[in-house]
Amino acid sequence: MANPHTLLLFALLLFLVACPSHQQQKQQKMNTIDLTALAAIKDSLTGIPGSNFFSTWDFASQDPCSTFSGITCSLNRVTSLTLGTGLSDSPGLAGSLSPSLSNLTELTQLVLYPGLVTGPIPPQLGGLRSLRVISLTNNRLTGPIPSSLSSLPNLHTLDLSYNQLTGSIPPGLFTGLSELKVVIMAWNSLSGELPRRMSTPLLHLDLKSNRLGGILPLEMPSSLHYLSVSRNNMWGPLNGLGSLSELVYLDLSMNQFNGPIPSSVFRPSLASLLLQRNNLSGGVPSRLVDPSSSYGEGSIVDLSHNLLSGELSPVLAGVESLFLNNNYWVGRVPMEYVDSFYRGRTKTLYLQHNYISEFPLEPGLALPDTASLCLSYNCMVPPVRLTACPASAGVQLPRPEAQCVAFNHMH
Repeated sequence: MANPHTLLLFALLLFLVACPSHQQQKQQKMNTIDLTALAAIKDSLTGIPGSNFFSTWDFASQDPCSTFSGITCSLNRVTSLTLGTGLSDSPGLAGSLSPSLSNLTELTQLVLYPGLVTGPIPPQLGGLRSLRVISLTNNRLTGPIPSSLSSLPNLHTLDLSYNQLTGSIPPGLFTGLSELKVVIMAWNSLSGELPRRMSTPLLHLDLKSNRLGGILPLEMPSSLHYLSVSRNNMWGPLNGLGSLSELVYLDLSMNQFNGPIPSSVFRPSLASLLLQRNNLSGGVPSRLVDPSSSYGEGSIVDLSHNLLSGELSPVLAGVESLFLNNNYWVGRVPMEYVDSFYRGRTKTLYLQHNYISEFPLEPGLALPDTASLCLSYNCMVPPVRLTACPASAGVQLPRPEAQCVAFNHMH
């Protein structure tokens, strides 16, 4: 039988092995380089009055990894840094982003919540090889997007939206990053053109409300689910859309695109198709790519304010919100659109300011209360009871007969 003293000594030895010494515990505190970097980051930023984000950043703390707000550590290195709280009652931060961010060499995620942070994006961020997420949205950042970000091999998400960034987008973001899936740069002042060929396997690309010019890339990632270049100065044909079979959201509105709309975009799986206010011409195809499919709840197609012409085919019947106004459509609206209205599938149909000659409503049959139908300023007298036009449609009058005769004679 073992001596009780021997058992006690063995148990004590196990305890000492299992529990690190005080010296060992100190060694597991935050890395000194990271701690120094955080001090510089704090010095370059300040809480807007009402923000107390930095109140927990006490550099006398024994364990910053567990006491500093916005910090996540692994093996005594900072792996995630979130600046600001993102709460609606917190006004965010002001100041600028310190180049010392680049000393957090194990950083995988950098998030800056909305505030008033100004100045440039530090190009030194391009040295953080582990970075997967950069989100610096809703501040007042200026200057160009650093080309060094194109050398981040693990970058997955880049959100620089709602700032004051200028210059062109580094082409390497679209050609050299095999992990990049989400790029959001909306609401800046970016200029220049997109590369003709994009090989990065993007899922989500949002560039709306900038000053981008040029044409759509001829080759875009077939993986794209979401694409918006709305409110830019882009032009040319829509040839590059043919291979984007995974798209569910497409917004090319308010540019200067011209030529026909590819028939491939008229498919119910692309439930949001926004092409309004361009110079697009031609018509709509006579049938869907997949005739067995149909548009459903929440679908929206906006082709308004273009140069589209010809007779409407039934291809868009069933779209919940359909805007075809301010074009050159002619002839009789197919019965499928009327049926979709009576069934409550189509809730909004704007056809004003065209050359349509008939909308075949069934006499005495009331449309659902949810229906908004506008037919003013066409080559027909709109039914009196239809008054769901927007104010911009003008008075509910038919187009002057002389215009209808002249237009039909020309076409």
